[in-house]
Amino acid sequence: MTLAVVTPYTVPAGLMDVLQAVLLVLVALGATAVVLTRAPVRQVIVLSVYGLLLALLFLVFQAPDVSLSELAVGAIVLPLLLLLGLAKVRSREK
Repeated sequence: MTLAVVTPYTVPAGLMDVLQAVLLVLVALGATAVVLTRAPVRQVIVLSVYGLLLALLFLVFQAPDVSLSELAVGAIVLPLLLLLGLAKVRSREK
């Protein structure tokens, strides 16, 4: 007896497990890339990509509300604020 709803759009369980594992590895690699990037502007760009990976991971784990929040905050708002802050600091240095 299956308790899950099966539709024509349902992804097979084995494929979903593989997708989750691949995204977990990509998120781990993305976090490592953020930490190892030295240039501040590049680090912000890598951080934005990391936010996109996290949003995809949450979506695959069937948390669309968390995914949308992460997409808005982690991939758009935070990098934008950091880039504006970097620009302001650099303008004061000149």
